[in-house]
Amino acid sequence: MSLWEDMEEAAEACRSRFSLLFFSLAAVVVLLAMVLRVLRSMPWWCSCPVCEAYVTNSWAARFDNLCDWYAHLLRESPTRTIHIHVLRNTVTANPDNVEHMLRARFDNYPKGKPFSAILGDLLGRGIFNVDGDPWCFQRKMASAELGGASVRFFASCAVASEVRGRLLPLLDVACGGGRVLDLQDVFRRFAFDSMCKISFGLDPGCLELSLPMSDFAAAFDKASRLSAWRATATMPLVWKAKRLLNWGSERELGDAIGLVNLLAKELIRQRRKLGFSSNHDLLSRFMACVDDDDDKYLRDIIISFLLAGRDTVASALTCFFFLLSRHPDVRSAIRDEIDRVVERDAVTASYDQLRDLQYVHAAIYESMRLYPPVQFDSKFCLEDDVLPDGTAVRRGTRVTYHAYAMGRMEELWGSDCSEFRPERWLRNGAFNPESPYKYPVFQGGVRVCLGKEMALMEMKTVITAVVRQFDVEVISADEGGGGNRPPKFATGLTASLKGGLPVRVRRRVESSAEPRRGAC
Repeated sequence: MSLWEDMEEAAEACRSRFSLLFFSLAAVVVLLAMVLRVLRSMPWWCSCPVCEAYVTNSWAARFDNLCDWYAHLLRESPTRTIHIHVLRNTVTANPDNVEHMLRARFDNYPKGKPFSAILGDLLGRGIFNVDGDPWCFQRKMASAELGGASVRFFASCAVASEVRGRLLPLLDVACGGGRVLDLQDVFRRFAFDSMCKISFGLDPGCLELSLPMSDFAAAFDKASRLSAWRATATMPLVWKAKRLLNWGSERELGDAIGLVNLLAKELIRQRRKLGFSSNHDLLSRFMACVDDDDDKYLRDIIISFLLAGRDTVASALTCFFFLLSRHPDVRSAIRDEIDRVVERDAVTASYDQLRDLQYVHAAIYESMRLYPPVQFDSKFCLEDDVLPDGTAVRRGTRVTYHAYAMGRMEELWGSDCSEFRPERWLRNGAFNPESPYKYPVFQGGVRVCLGKEMALMEMKTVITAVVRQFDVEVISADEGGGGNRPPKFATGLTASLKGGLPVRVRRRVESSAEPRRGAC
């Protein structure tokens, strides 16, 4: 009898446990259903065609690049403004809206805390990642460094020296044996060396690094790519959780930033070793104005200016030569102008001669119209607003102006907007600029790019020296290159070609006499 009672008690216990498990599972299912219902009401669950295409990546079936899909959507929109609800992002290619953000309502469209969080690990408190007093201070210091005529002349000579001493000899060596060269990588190294000389007063050859410079360059590129990926995430909590757990892409980002920090640390150490009280480079100026032990702040300044000086110039030059290889008529026009302006025996153009190269200037602007180094830029709306085209913008919304798409708007540039035609920038043979809000490649208003003139000088110096002496041929698709295909861009804070730009370089047959004399 006792055995039977024990069996009944055991059965009752099992029934109780089963009932508890059943009701627990039912409660979990109901709770999940409620959570899903709440989540589906959130922006990242938007099921509109645009958001669905973004989340599922189905846009890639028709477009090689995300920026081309955005350009398509913006052309289709009557107001040239669209909404990506899953990103809580309003994207515009309307010049009136751009002027509204960058000038008329500048105070209402700062970089914002969400943007600072996305790029904070890489850029820290650097000029491109802050607002308010920190931004004003850094901008004032940078303006003093980059705005003076003497500084620009010094920079011109430093770039010319880099062209003569490193870039042209490298290309000359590449001429032998039909060697294939990644021109994007070449321009990145050139721009890095030039930036170190101009802004930090250092030659990278003096750095005492434990790893090859290529490892640091690769780390910088990876950090840029992974930081940019954060901005594409529909649920920021995901990357924040991964960062907290030091897992996956966030662990990779942390490792890459660790190498970037080592490079910045060595730059600071070398600058201190050489002394900075009597120097006028950008890093020395900041060192004289901040606490001696605030290396983190100096590190943030270095990374921000490396991003601006290395990546944007390298991107612009890479895309320029990509386009030039497809337009021999533009190359011939550039050579004709160089022959008129620059002495035959000069390796590089002088500081004054660079200003007379009107067609070259127009060709650079035309190249960046089609392929801007920074394809889009975002701000965050502080208070509810209405854009000039009637678009309502809620507080906390990311508002993006898309320079890449704006360069492809027929009402802005005409029916030939997809063509590379430098002549559109010339009037009676002289360069004729457009409104910075129609052409926001250098931004506009209060945040207009301080390094604009220096970047143009650097690009002109490179272009005149290289085009005059060499023919650069982009490798065709059947040889494993992309010479006859539209460019495909890698993810990053600046536009870089996926896989680089493989080229062959040949010395011009017309260059019978080797130039021997420099301008600086």
